Amino acid sequence: MWGTTLILALREIRRHVLRSFLTTLGIIIGVAAVITMVTLGKGVTADIERQINSLGSNVFFVFPIETDRGPPRPFDERDVEAVREQIAGVKSVAGQVERNVVAIHNGQDWQSKVEGVGNEFLDARGIELDEGRRFTAAEETAGANVCIIGPTVRKEIFPPNDSPLGERMRLNDVSCQVIGVFATRGSVGGGGDDDNAVFMPLTNAQRRFTGNDKIGYMVVSYDASYSSDAMIRSLIDLIRERRVLLEGQANDFDIVDTAQINETVASTVGTLTIMVAAIAAISLVVGGVGIMNIMLVSVTERTREIGIRLAIGALAREVQLQFLTEAVVLCCFGGLVGIALGFGLSIGLSSAFGLPFVFDPFINGLSFAISALIGIVFGYFPARRASKLDPIEALRHE
Repeated sequence: MWGTTLILALREIRRHVLRSFLTTLGIIIGVAAVITMVTLGKGVTADIERQINSLGSNVFFVFPIETDRGPPRPFDERDVEAVREQIAGVKSVAGQVERNVVAIHNGQDWQSKVEGVGNEFLDARGIELDEGRRFTAAEETAGANVCIIGPTVRKEIFPPNDSPLGERMRLNDVSCQVIGVFATRGSVGGGGDDDNAVFMPLTNAQRRFTGNDKIGYMVVSYDASYSSDAMIRSLIDLIRERRVLLEGQANDFDIVDTAQINETVASTVGTLTIMVAAIAAISLVVGGVGIMNIMLVSVTERTREIGIRLAIGALAREVQLQFLTEAVVLCCFGGLVGIALGFGLSIGLSSAFGLPFVFDPFINGLSFAISALIGIVFGYFPARRASKLDPIEALRHE
């Protein structure tokens, strides 16, 4: 009976192909919209997490900030040593300074920035090298004139097919030898290009570009098994003590935890995605109403046919099952087309917006299941109405 009912339903749908397609349009749009919104939301989350992770995993950034007591007070190397020695769970800690410079090589120049860092900074930020090597301990201590360039700097001032390793370049009027090229870091915050940078030993950058031993900010990499909240409290207590802040005085520094940023972003984007998908899902309800409307019209058109079937012995539940099957098949067809459309739109929009495409089999399966459920819910009333027709009255229908 199930097979026969399905064949009859498909035959009836095929008799009115255009009407059937237009009937399912609401389902198609609803399913496609939900899948597209959820997929783009996951792509946005993945892209933001990638950018945040490029700052380093399980990392604190400690910045001096301006207060009503005056401008930001920079840190120094003694603060870095204190954090390294007195805070449990710290894996590495490093200071950083930076200045805007003009990078020059072989007559080519490019606006860039120099960052004074050490190997611990590279460890904390998780920065890898594509070519060359890191600084040696002697180079860090002495502040040697060596540098590690970013992919953007290499592209702009070095020949594309030649290795820059061993070449000399200038940062303003400071000459340095290229010993490495770091792997791409991308753009993080404010749309800046973090690949457009040149690393030099911290002491060299302080001596040649800042003229003092101050540090712009600290990067603290910590063991994930330690509580980040407890470590932040310990950091605050230590830095307040070192900066001689009295009780009641506001902190003149700020601590940013990349892990907490990831959690906050994922939660916020997830909530927004659900809200947008819920709004898009309204079209599914509209599509369900369209299905019910067309099925009621179909019952009216086929009243005489229903009367003949009931008169020759068809059971009411068999008539009900046939119309319910037609509604479910229409919705399932709309769901499948909507999934295909949503898949294509997701790929196209992800590519257009530069987002990663994150395929979610759960939302695709759920969308199909909901479309089938809509067929059952909105097809039940017309099917029930068809099964309750009086055979004699139905046969009199013109």
